[in-house]
Amino acid sequence: MMFLKKFEIRWSDLDPNRHLANSAYINFMSATRMDYLISKGFDQQAMRKYKIGPIIFKEQIHYYQEAFQGKPIYVSLEIAGMSENGAFFSFIHNFYDHKGAHLAQGEMIGAWMNLETRKTTALPTEFLEIVTDLHKTKEYKILTKEDTRTPGKIPVAIELPV
Repeated sequence: MMFLKKFEIRWSDLDPNRHLANSAYINFMSATRMDYLISKGFDQQAMRKYKIGPIIFKEQIHYYQEAFQGKPIYVSLEIAGMSENGAFFSFIHNFYDHKGAHLAQGEMIGAWMNLETRKTTALPTEFLEIVTDLHKTKEYKILTKEDTRTPGKIPVAIELPV
């Protein structure tokens, strides 16, 4: 079953056009992911125990309709891909208005980081099951490290123009 979270749009979630701001979509996506994990016992205390934390490589949102203050919205969570050891993951979030109209879709790719070594790490076995239990998209696939990078985008050290 798909995980779904309800949000009330607050004044601070709006942009100057009086619709839901880009940053609010990102925050609602993050809150939905974390609420799912917390509901399964994968909370801050568990992350501290295993010395891990989530990192985001890339997020993008496709907008279809505006969302306004005054009516709740719903954000879904599905898994679009994961590496075999759980180190890399990709989630899809769909946004719906109070009547069920599809407002937007967010995609994110990330990894788990060991907070001591600051390197990507496998997900502990007890939490691997929690993530693999998520509803999978039709396009679900096993991810590799290469899948987490945008083709042709390689970090390059550049000097700050002075």
